[in-house]
Amino acid sequence: MSKSIIIKKNGGPEVLELQDDDVKSPGPDEIKVINHAIGLNYIDTYHRSGLYPLPLPSGIGLEAAGKVDEVGSNVTEFNKGDNIAYASMPLGAYSEQRIIPAKIAVKIPEWISHKLAATLMTKGLTTNYLLTKTYKLKANETILFHAAAGGVGQIFAQWAKSIGAKVIGTVGSNEKIEIAKANGYENVINYSKDDFAKEVMKLTNNNGVSAVFDGVGKNTFKGSIECLKPRGMMVSFGNASGPLDPVNVPKDIQSKSLFFTRPTIGHYFTNRNEIQKGADEIFEKIKFGMIKIKIFKEYKLSEAKQAHIDLESRKLTGPAILIPNGK
Repeated sequence: MSKSIIIKKNGGPEVLELQDDDVKSPGPDEIKVINHAIGLNYIDTYHRSGLYPLPLPSGIGLEAAGKVDEVGSNVTEFNKGDNIAYASMPLGAYSEQRIIPAKIAVKIPEWISHKLAATLMTKGLTTNYLLTKTYKLKANETILFHAAAGGVGQIFAQWAKSIGAKVIGTVGSNEKIEIAKANGYENVINYSKDDFAKEVMKLTNNNGVSAVFDGVGKNTFKGSIECLKPRGMMVSFGNASGPLDPVNVPKDIQSKSLFFTRPTIGHYFTNRNEIQKGADEIFEKIKFGMIKIKIFKEYKLSEAKQAHIDLESRKLTGPAILIPNGK
């Protein structure tokens, strides 16, 4: 029997339950996948807690990499034994094997391991759409990214630097400053100790930044607005400190003619061709050394509860993965 993690009710890490699954054959447009590595992402905690409501009971996890074990009758783009990765609905990546729609999978090249692929899909595709679609970053621009030492933050700075932009980062502790700098941030501010908006204005000679990328949410929104240039872009893409309060348009947006957006990955990669193209762009940057990834920690699938505890307590200073038991 295959093992998987399910949630029957919303709550803390304790609601993650390991269960046996009898995984059947795929439908006509599906593939059966044996997962070799599973991505751990902050959005998983939103699904678990109920911040992003789900019909329950539910599987959990969006991202994994592995091998195709069986293909449906209509599937022509994959064969048994292909190395693939995915990062999309439906939930259920926290599993040893599962059935997924073929349209959400991408082929991974030989120089990308399953472990690396499982850290790249969500975080890499997120960075891709943030920098090339939501806001088309140009060389010599100065921008701000919150949670600079996190999984997305580490890829983001390297990608931005490859474009020729300058990135100011914020972190929550002094221990994370060197991690952020090592990944390409020009300046790093500890927002738990210093007023990051004031520091950003000092660093930019009171000009402000052209864009802020904010995955922290509630605790950083006001300061992010303060340090934007007139006609700057506020990109709110996460809620690590809680969801945003209602935005006061006259005060927060109109005051500097700002742009505000709340993007999600599913609206930028809407079909398999777009997902494969976006993933290939990430793989190429890995191949040519423009982005380097170091996996911070590996957990067994049975240790998912502890992984969520560590994730929410900010103990992870880089990408982490779950390894299905026995792999």
